[in-house]
Amino acid sequence: MDESLAVATTGLTKAFGKRRALQDLDLEVPRGVVFGYLGPNGAGKTTTLKLLAGLYRPTSGRARIFGRDVTSDRDRVQRMIGYLPGDFTGYADQTGRQFLHLIASLRGGVDPAMVRRLAERFDVDLGRRLGTLSHGNRQKIGIIQAFMNQPPLLVLDEPTQGLDPLMQREFLALLGEVRGRGQTVLLSSHVLSEVEAVADRIAILKSGRLLTTLPMDDLHAGARRSIDLTFEHDVPEAELRHASGVRDVHVRDRTAHLTVTGSTADLVRVAAPYGVARITTHDTDLADTFLGFYENGSEDPDAQRLSEGPVGSAPQPSLLG
Repeated sequence: MDESLAVATTGLTKAFGKRRALQDLDLEVPRGVVFGYLGPNGAGKTTTLKLLAGLYRPTSGRARIFGRDVTSDRDRVQRMIGYLPGDFTGYADQTGRQFLHLIASLRGGVDPAMVRRLAERFDVDLGRRLGTLSHGNRQKIGIIQAFMNQPPLLVLDEPTQGLDPLMQREFLALLGEVRGRGQTVLLSSHVLSEVEAVADRIAILKSGRLLTTLPMDDLHAGARRSIDLTFEHDVPEAELRHASGVRDVHVRDRTAHLTVTGSTADLVRVAAPYGVARITTHDTDLADTFLGFYENGSEDPDAQRLSEGPVGSAPQPSLLG
């Protein structure tokens, strides 16, 4: 058993009738990282997470958690993960406290102090029945049940749905803390800024197939930036267009408005002899960079570009893994 990886899948496939929701997924998630799992609606992200949580059986292929097979060693694997489904509901007639006590008993017991700390941190009343709670407060109960036994792997499907901005920030801080303790997080989210804030690596999925995995730093390195160069005299438009990394140039008066990816060193070298009076840089549009993986329909997965709608998966109801 290869226990050096938190998650390892080989040819993992799931079909529902004639429709293949996931096709030949080979995915590796290292230990101790926050791993973002991204793709548009219907890409297969929720299906993957349910397979890892043991809620679906694969049509073919294998999935392992810390070297243990998810199907043949299901009970042991489930004790190693904290799973938050995309549409957490719990049991409407139970209070938060009753529900968490039930889940804790199924997992062999949980430190009550940890439950209290998480409830206080997310400002949720455990004495109220789940059926009376708002969506956001039910989601907080779902977060608590996933984190409370401090599992080595957290499998989280759209975890910040319904949370207000303050609680979203608190949740992201919690992810950083559990990573610092050596836990691993597999995070599916349609909010790219959320993934950008915490992820070490990402995988991009499309139509049930894995397009690529890469470090978050590499996505940043490929991000498109907007730069305005104002020249003392005429703009050397032709020279700028040939500079490495320049994707687009628009000239107005003595200012060139450029879109650039990667290093700007060659652009600076080319522009400097023409007398640059001012350089203005704008925020990196990481979303455009990510969406770029789905455009053009290239056969090369790493050249795929994104034009199929929002990043995320349609939430599906479930209780726990």
